[in-house]
Amino acid sequence: MIKTLTYFIAIFLFLGCKNGKNDTSSINYPSNDSNKSSKNFGIVIHGGAGTILKENMSDSLETAYMLKLKEAISTGHEILKNGGTSLEAVTQTINILENSPLFNAGKGAVFTHTGANELDASIMDGATLNAGAVAGVKHIKNPIDLARDVMLKSEHVMLYGQGAEEFAQSLGYKMMDTSYFYTQNRYESLQKVLEMEKSKDEKKVSFEDPFIKNSKFGTVGCAALDKNGNLAAGTSTGGMTNKRWNRIGDAPIIGAGTYANNKTCAVSSTGWGEYFIRSVVAYDISALMEYKGMTLQEAASEVIQKKVPALGGDGGIVAIDKDGNVAMEFNTAGMYRATMNSEGELIIKIYKEE
Repeated sequence: MIKTLTYFIAIFLFLGCKNGKNDTSSINYPSNDSNKSSKNFGIVIHGGAGTILKENMSDSLETAYMLKLKEAISTGHEILKNGGTSLEAVTQTINILENSPLFNAGKGAVFTHTGANELDASIMDGATLNAGAVAGVKHIKNPIDLARDVMLKSEHVMLYGQGAEEFAQSLGYKMMDTSYFYTQNRYESLQKVLEMEKSKDEKKVSFEDPFIKNSKFGTVGCAALDKNGNLAAGTSTGGMTNKRWNRIGDAPIIGAGTYANNKTCAVSSTGWGEYFIRSVVAYDISALMEYKGMTLQEAASEVIQKKVPALGGDGGIVAIDKDGNVAMEFNTAGMYRATMNSEGELIIKIYKEE
């Protein structure tokens, strides 16, 4: 009798322990539903905004722009597709644009009043809100790379001019001869502006003159969402033709030319920098989403179509939100732009009417 009772007690305790260890109804195991966010990624780029009209564009030049935009965005998309980070995608995508003479960044940078090239760039990580920027560098082939190194390898956010290049040299960067940045069409653009200044009183040379006005545009930028749900944005530029006194625009300024926050979106700007700085364009779009609950498109439209023009400025942005939605908003006649989603759907456009 005692043996029988002991046997039943042992069975009861064994089953109780077994159920206690294996009952999954009260344990929050990680979901194994393929993690929807990990499948969602995307990338968007711009190559500058301005009075870009089809009637002023040769077929061969239009094709060249389309092919380079495709090459750049495909590079970034492949990185994201293979599980790379948004920071990697942004950096390497912008490298493609910086290495092309078609855009006002890196190789194709415009000339200052004194005939030099002064380059600016910035990058931001939406996961950590860490950021890096450089301004006024003259010997750096890919300023976006240096901006990223400022973010990751220094305690600073922005470095300028000679100091930025000393930092680059400490990391083993090759200093480019300034002749690398010379392109004939950019040099001719400077000469045209200088001739205009000579032909009339310099103070009366208006920034509203179509030629001078469009000398501001050409900045390149990228925003991306990776499979881990992290956002990043970057911007690189040669500034504006005939700029003086070491003028710096919005491109290297976090919150104006570049902003990324995993809570909302990643943004890269292009346009009349002075107005984008005053409007804090990139951050304002994020803030409207975070504090007013606007969608990315609503926020981008509010800032680019209303706030910036109200001050007298123009230009555009590209952006992607935490859900992979994209905005390519501008208030000029055109903006070189492209986007590619997780399904591999590619959109490349130049003109406003497209």
